[in-house]
Amino acid sequence: CSISRIPTKPPTTKEEAILQAKNSLLSTLAKPLQNPKLTGKFKKLKQPRYRVEIPVIDDSVSSLSELALQVFDEMPVRKKAKILLLWPNGESTQTASNATGILNMDLSSWVLDKGVISPDLAVFLSPKASQLEIIKTVSDSLYPKPLVIFNPQWSFEEESDLGEMGRFVGSFQVVYSFMGLEVRGVVSKRRGVIFKHGNEMWDVFVEEEGDKEMRLVSSFKTRPSMGEVENVLYNLMAMNSPITKSAKFFKDLVSNV
Repeated sequence: CSISRIPTKPPTTKEEAILQAKNSLLSTLAKPLQNPKLTGKFKKLKQPRYRVEIPVIDDSVSSLSELALQVFDEMPVRKKAKILLLWPNGESTQTASNATGILNMDLSSWVLDKGVISPDLAVFLSPKASQLEIIKTVSDSLYPKPLVIFNPQWSFEEESDLGEMGRFVGSFQVVYSFMGLEVRGVVSKRRGVIFKHGNEMWDVFVEEEGDKEMRLVSSFKTRPSMGEVENVLYNLMAMNSPITKSAKFFKDLVSNV
């Protein structure tokens, strides 16, 4: 894979991750949010669907609510967009912050209230794979308004087992994602990250030995499987020391900095 370009570097702090995700969403959503009439001009227009993944250790309702508010509150678009946050259950909806221009709703209550609300943008917060059918129903009823899946609870590896719903999930373009990982050798370990920003490629960065600087080691046009990433890291580490195959994903990159 080509790595001659200058890629965006992965975040080193929670604040940086939030800013990167927000900027990536802003550039992607600028057209559909600023020109809402344009989105309905052509009947067969593709519905804008996006996906954002910011892994955190604390996935409590209050933590997710704070994270969502930091990303979606006061998005500086020309038109004051009405943003609907759809929560996975009633408990999380009650805990959600009430910010200006942001509406909160329990995903399961959509059927009851769908005639009352007409958002400019709908965001599915931390949905479960078991909720994909209702997400599809909501998506169809909001067409052609833009949609975002934010921090889904299922993993990429699970999507191949979702059948028709897997194809539906695949229609959401990932505009921001990173996942920390670790590979342990016999005498050393290396930390790295799989990172996607905007329309850039899926990049694999690894920590340089001796310091914490992240170096780009491989890039993929489509989301790499765990096996593909493991091979990159094993080959990299095998040059320096014997290795045991124990690549592990971890979700503490944002929370521990």
